[in-house]
Order: sequence, then C-alpha cells, then structure tokens
Amino acid sequence: MAEDVQQTHPLYASDRDILNSLLGFRGDPGPDQLTSAARLATRYGDFPGADDIKEDLQKVVAGWGLNRESLNAKCREVWASGWRPGQSGSDEVGSGSDVSDSDKL
Repeated sequence: MAEDVQQTHPLYASDRDILNSLLGFRGDPGPDQLTSAARLATRYGDFPGADDIKEDLQKVVAGWGLNRESLNAKCREVWASGWRPGQSGSDEVGSGSDVSDSDKL
C-alpha cells in the first residue's frame, strides 16, 4: 500500500506571500488578484502537498463568490481584454506630472 507523499513546492514561500496578500485584499478583485488566484489554483490543484495553500485559496475564491470554473472564466475575459501583468487598471499613461510642466511653456 503506497502512502501519500506530501511534497513542498519550490515556490511555496513566494506563493504563500501572494496568497497572504489575497487573503488581506478587500473589495472586488481586479485582474491582478484574479490571475494570481488562478495561477495558484493551477499550480497547486493536483500538487501532492501544500494543503494550507489549497484551503486558503479556496477561501479567497469563495469569498469573491466564485468557484474554480467561474474564476477561470473571469481570467479568460481579463486576458481577452488585452490586459497583461504589470499594467495598471487605468488607460492613462504617465504620472500626470508632465501635464503641469507643459502648462508653464
């Protein structure tokens, strides 16, 4: 009889930090939160270990009123919109400080 071997994922520490930030997030999830949660769900879905990450991720996703399928559907919408990691939610470019400088010209 084979025993279930629990493994430690090599990205566990950084993924735990990401998940902790998702646990502390308040409000409606944006593209960063949705795609981070989906990435972790994919990474740990069939992983033999990291049960704490799986349980906390389930809490986060359920707290958003989603399940794995609806999370993935929302992420497909995010990616189809052209969003990419590192983009802000705003379409504006720049800090706005250049606008005040141009007024002096």
